[in-house]
Amino acid sequence: MKRTLLSALTVLVASAAIAPVAAAVELTSFNIQETRLEALDARTKNTVHKLRLEHLNNQSKAVENIQAARLEALDARTKAIDNIQETRLDALDARTKTVR
Repeated sequence: MKRTLLSALTVLVASAAIAPVAAAVELTSFNIQETRLEALDARTKNTVHKLRLEHLNNQSKAVENIQAARLEALDARTKAIDNIQETRLDALDARTKTVR
C-alpha cells in the first residue's frame, strides 16, 4: 500500500513539474511557427497584390488601345459615309439635271 501511494505521489509530482515546461515549449514553438506563417502570408499577399495590379494595368492599357482603335474605325466609317452620301447626292442631282 505504501509502495502504491509512494508511486502515485511520485507520478503526481513529476507530472506537476513537467507540465509547465511542456506548456512553455509548446507556446514558444507555436509562436515561432505562427510568426513564420505570418511572414510568408505577408510576402505572398504582397507579391500577389503586385501581380494583380500589373495585370489590371495591362488590361486597362489594352482596353484603352482597343477603344482608340474602335473610335478611329468609327471615325473613318463616318467620313466614308459622308463621302458616299455626297457622291449619291451629286449623282441624283446630275440625273435630275439631265432629265430636265
